[in-house]
Amino acid sequence: MILRSKDLIGLEDLSREEILTILEAAEAFRTIFDRPVRKVPIMRGRTVVNFFVEPSTRTRISFELAEKRLSADIVNFDASTSSLKKGETLRDTAENIQAMKIDMIVVRHSSPGAAAYLGRVLKASVINAGDGAHEHPTQGLLDIMTMRQRLGDLAGRKVTIIGDIAQSRVARSNIYGLTKLGAEVTVCGPPTMVPAAIARLGATVEHDLKRAVADADVLNILRIQLERQSQMVFPGNREYHLMFGVTEEVLRHTKPSCFVMHPGPMNRDVEISSAVADGPRQVILEQVTNGVAVRMAVIYLLSGGDPRQLGGGARAGVREEE
Repeated sequence: MILRSKDLIGLEDLSREEILTILEAAEAFRTIFDRPVRKVPIMRGRTVVNFFVEPSTRTRISFELAEKRLSADIVNFDASTSSLKKGETLRDTAENIQAMKIDMIVVRHSSPGAAAYLGRVLKASVINAGDGAHEHPTQGLLDIMTMRQRLGDLAGRKVTIIGDIAQSRVARSNIYGLTKLGAEVTVCGPPTMVPAAIARLGATVEHDLKRAVADADVLNILRIQLERQSQMVFPGNREYHLMFGVTEEVLRHTKPSCFVMHPGPMNRDVEISSAVADGPRQVILEQVTNGVAVRMAVIYLLSGGDPRQLGGGARAGVREEE
């Protein structure tokens, strides 16, 4: 299936079939990582701009690697030295970049809706790399990819998302994507960090951590978004860790097969103990690896790539770089 839109703004906008198309393409690209030369010429001659107005390390590097492994030409936008600091509007800055004949723009912005806005005004494809507390679609996709690798079909599987749900774009993308694939999602955190409206997205709300994890197949642990909070919504890090931190003791209340995820960056010994973060049940670094594959798939498909060209792996139509 070819994606319907030129942009990827959020998983809310994607159909189940489109999500599966991206995930299958990502699995194909994932096979490239085992080659001696981890690069293919699919995007040769295409230009991608990484337009990061909000700070990022993990996501930005992941997108850059994905673009380089597809042989795209890359331009990295530095907001701190741009005309945005002189009062230029977001639209004017983006349209000037587009006038230089670029093909795709990857946007991270602190304002919800910024990526959708640029998608409407630009002819170039726009990928949302996180917009405020709205969505982070490629993170949602890489989380789901990691779950599927461990669990197979997610229909009927139980995923518990723990932490700062109110400020989390990752939680929203996870809920949209997982429910479309038939998973059952529970969100857990302090009442001040879990908006009641989240239930409208299809998630079950639970404030007791032990009940929330009891029958879960996956725990996806979120960082507390201190930078997006205008006031403290919990007494302190120690109290949060005692009540909602995922520790080895908490894992004793889960099924032995239950595994732990975290989108990063981690606040060790706040939302997750170091013993769990480094323990045998975590798949955190697998998520990071899958992130590059997911972003390769999204870039390929939005550039007009045909998923059928990938065959059963990144072999048919995906030659190694010479």
